[in-house]
Amino acid sequence: MNANGEPDEPEARQTARRLAARRGAKRTLARQPGDSTLGERLAQVSAAADSVTDLAGGLDFYGDGVVADLEARVATLLGKEAAAFFPTGTMAQQVALRCWAGRTGSATVALHPLAHPEVHERGALAQVSGLRTVHPTREPRPFTADEIDALDEPFGTLMLELPLRDAGFVLPSWQELVDVCGAARARDAVVHFDGARLWECAAHFGRPLDEIAELADSVYVSFYKTLGGLSGAALAGPRSFVEEARAWRHRYGGQVFQQFPQVIAALAGLDQELPRLPQYVAHAHVVAEAMEEGFAGSGVAWARVHPRPPHTHQFRVWLPYEPDALTESAVTQAEETKVALFGRWSASGTAPGVSVTEVTVAAAGLEWSADDVRAAVADFVGRLPGRA
Repeated sequence: MNANGEPDEPEARQTARRLAARRGAKRTLARQPGDSTLGERLAQVSAAADSVTDLAGGLDFYGDGVVADLEARVATLLGKEAAAFFPTGTMAQQVALRCWAGRTGSATVALHPLAHPEVHERGALAQVSGLRTVHPTREPRPFTADEIDALDEPFGTLMLELPLRDAGFVLPSWQELVDVCGAARARDAVVHFDGARLWECAAHFGRPLDEIAELADSVYVSFYKTLGGLSGAALAGPRSFVEEARAWRHRYGGQVFQQFPQVIAALAGLDQELPRLPQYVAHAHVVAEAMEEGFAGSGVAWARVHPRPPHTHQFRVWLPYEPDALTESAVTQAEETKVALFGRWSASGTAPGVSVTEVTVAAAGLEWSADDVRAAVADFVGRLPGRA
């Protein structure tokens, strides 16, 4: 920090500025965890506690009490025999895939190259768990049953990320998902769902969560990505599998003394956010269409909103500008108009001068009409270099 109490590093200053702009915005499509202060977040969890658990009950110790209550609720929602709470989703998936490797006798996992373990976990599958991966496709879309059939080497576990975030929060159709799972089983493999965002997939598939989860031998779900929790995840599956996962959770350092704040926030998310997700998904269709129309009407060279329509309440937007210019326009728009339409933009990695951002539509976004979106897009585009 400098003498004025500001971060010294330019990047840190930019981050602080973006966060201040979002916090000060009166309108946004979704409130993010970083939009709240520490005091506000504590107040939110405290306010929810009395409606989701008995505050006269005892504290949890090493996974009992309210933690066990959450595990039972998740198992029921997903139609599985049991579930175990994990401090992080990365740990839950590492443990799941390690357990299946031992049970199938194969250390090979088939998954998409854009799946979370391949992109965001620093090679942990190989470095920590001694597993190796094979890729049915390299295309930025869900792989197909034919591609599973065509894999030229055996694998013990097929892992599907639903939705595939780094391809644009994309999902297969229900029949495609059924066929892919069937193709894996025809090769004597088990199926594991990376369901960090499974909660919002029910609308696209037109099936309840337990029917979706029934296709998999095990399922991991997150409590903070969509449900607005503090942190934490659950791994659900057969009882004997979950008991083994608990043993590995301990070995991985996940046997935590007390976790009631995270669990209370997770229970609140299941009560408050889960029932609203179909609304968010439906309104994301409205927002995405209006954004596309807004860009077309603003005269940008081209813009891509993907997928169309969105498969969940999240989607991606590509524009032919450098990420710093787009992020600066988003921040100044939030600062000057108190409307936070977009967050940070990044280089797309597909072509020079093309950038991408992620859009989430949640409770705050339900207030936006299509006209509101088009107007905000026009204002945003008008702030880009060369547009004044």
